[in-house]
Amino acid sequence: SFLSLNAADPTKPSEPAKQKPPEPPAYTTPETAGPDFALQGEYAGAFGEKKLGADVIAMGNAKFHVVFFQDGLPDDGWDGSAKIEEDGDLAGDGVDFGGAWKAALAKETLSGKTDKGESFVLKRIVRHSSTEGLKAPVGAVVLFDGSNADAWVNGKMDERKLLQWGTKSKQAFKDFTLHIEFILPFKPLGRGQGRGNSGVYLQDRYEVQVLDSFGLKGADNECGGIYHHNAPKINMCYPPLQWQTYDIDFTAPRFDEAGNKTKNGIVTIKHNGKAIHEGLDLTSATPGGGFSKEIPAPGPFQLQQHGNPVFYRNIWVVEK
Repeated sequence: SFLSLNAADPTKPSEPAKQKPPEPPAYTTPETAGPDFALQGEYAGAFGEKKLGADVIAMGNAKFHVVFFQDGLPDDGWDGSAKIEEDGDLAGDGVDFGGAWKAALAKETLSGKTDKGESFVLKRIVRHSSTEGLKAPVGAVVLFDGSNADAWVNGKMDERKLLQWGTKSKQAFKDFTLHIEFILPFKPLGRGQGRGNSGVYLQDRYEVQVLDSFGLKGADNECGGIYHHNAPKINMCYPPLQWQTYDIDFTAPRFDEAGNKTKNGIVTIKHNGKAIHEGLDLTSATPGGGFSKEIPAPGPFQLQQHGNPVFYRNIWVVEK
C-alpha cells in the first residue's frame, strides 16, 4: 500500500482542534450595558482659561482609558495638537487615572491636574449630531422609517423598530445624497475591528466604515474612513449607544462607450454634522462589496454583516 506524506499518521493521537475564543459580549441598550457604561463618554470643561475635552473609554475588566483634547473636544475647539492619553482602573464607584496627567472620575465629573500642576474639572456631556432626526425632503426616496423593512433584501427589524445590519437595498442608485443614522453596540472587551464593526457601502462598491472608534486615531479602517483608502479628516465618532449620522453626497464615476472610466467618483461625507471628506476622489472600489470593481451601472446600499449588532434608522435618499 501507499501512505501519502500529507496524510495523518494513524499511530499518533490527533491534536485537538483549536477553538476560537468566545466573542466578547455586545450590549445594545444602556439598561443592559452595566456600570462601566455610565462612566465612559465625553467630558468637557476647562483648566485655567483654556477649554479641555476628554474621551473616557471603557476597556472591560475594570480598566479604562482617557484621551485629553486641548482647547476642547473634536469639532468643539480641539486645536489638532497631540492628545494626552492615560490608563485607569475602577476604584469604588469611579475611576483613578495615573501618569503625567492624574485624574479621578466620580459622579459624571472628571477632575485632576495636568503634568504642569494645572487643575481641571470636566463634566460628562452627551452630544447630538446637528442632522439627527433630519426629515426626508419632498421627493426623497425613503428607504427606512421604522414602519417596515420592505425596501431591503431580507430586511429585519428588532423590537425597537430599528433596521438590523446585514442587508442591501432593493433599489439601486447612481448619483445621490444619502442620510442615514446608526447606533454602535457597547462592547468594552472588543478591540480593533472587533468592536462594533459594520459598514455603509455606496453602490455596494465603496465602503464608509462603521466602527466603535470612539477616542481612537481616526484611521481609514475606523469610523468614517473609506475602507483601506482614505482616513477621515477628523475622528467624529461618538461613544457607543449614542445615535450618529452620515450625510453623504455622491457622484458616480463616468465611463465612455467602451466602458473605460473617464472620471473618478466624488464623495463628500459629514459624520455627525462635521465634514470628514470633502470632494474626495474615489479611485477604485473598496474590498468586501458586492461589486469588486467599478462599472457604469448603478448599485444598491449595503449595510455590512460583520458579526456585530449595529442598527440603523431614518434612511432616505435624494437622487440627483
